Amino acid sequence: MNIRSLTRGDGVVIGAAVLLFIASFLDIYAVDGAPDDAELPNSWESGPVLMGVVLAGIIGAGLVVASRGLPQVPKVAGLDLGQFGVAFTVFAAWTALGNIFDPLGGTDNAGSGSGSGVSAGIGLILALVATLVMAGAAVATPLVPALQAGLVPAPKPPQPQPYGAQPPGGYGYPGAQQQGQGGQPGQPYGGQPQPGQPFGAQPQASAPQPPAAEFSPFWFAVPVPRPLFAEDGSPTPIAELAPGTWYLAVEQRGPGLIAQTQDGRRGVLQDTSGIQRG
Repeated sequence: MNIRSLTRGDGVVIGAAVLLFIASFLDIYAVDGAPDDAELPNSWESGPVLMGVVLAGIIGAGLVVASRGLPQVPKVAGLDLGQFGVAFTVFAAWTALGNIFDPLGGTDNAGSGSGSGVSAGIGLILALVATLVMAGAAVATPLVPALQAGLVPAPKPPQPQPYGAQPPGGYGYPGAQQQGQGGQPGQPYGGQPQPGQPFGAQPQASAPQPPAAEFSPFWFAVPVPRPLFAEDGSPTPIAELAPGTWYLAVEQRGPGLIAQTQDGRRGVLQDTSGIQRG
């Protein structure tokens, strides 16, 4: 999983899942007049709360985060894991709300006064808060640009030269003149005079030709998540470029770019509109 592909919205989902896990160990009931040392059940001792709120919420959060971090999201019945995760988080929030209104379920209707003095405990209240935040972040992240920003700040591209570029005038720099030993610039040692040149005269160095325009690798970031396709033209994406992460453009391919991810994979970025150059 590429952690740099996670967004701020994913961070909110993760934080809400941690809060939900903590709430699962707290009392789900509050009983009027109960002593402080009274042992009341928590979510792990209530099957409906455990299955419908805690596990549903944590599983939903895991699916949402996994769908962002995987290079290619698997699909089940035509829906990807992220969509299943959002559905799980909404279901967990709905179930938690029902438990707040009726913490004892149907048992408080079994006999007169059997549920008197019992209300939702701190565990159920925190579980409701956590699931509401989780579901809200999962639903809003694809819609709110502020939540789509990268969770981990992207490193700035190395300065002064991008990856693979030679320093000006150095070995291999396009158009740089090579100093021959004992000769003129561009003239190897012991070179012969050009035809038509008087004997003993120094050969004139030919005027350097301007270097041909070449592609220079550069770092860039995308404004929104964009797919990276295989170089062989396959329509299936091999990765997804995430906002807030710097990627390396290594080659021009028509209107697109050949981009390289942090783990070394290369592919074609077909949509280059709005990219930020490093």
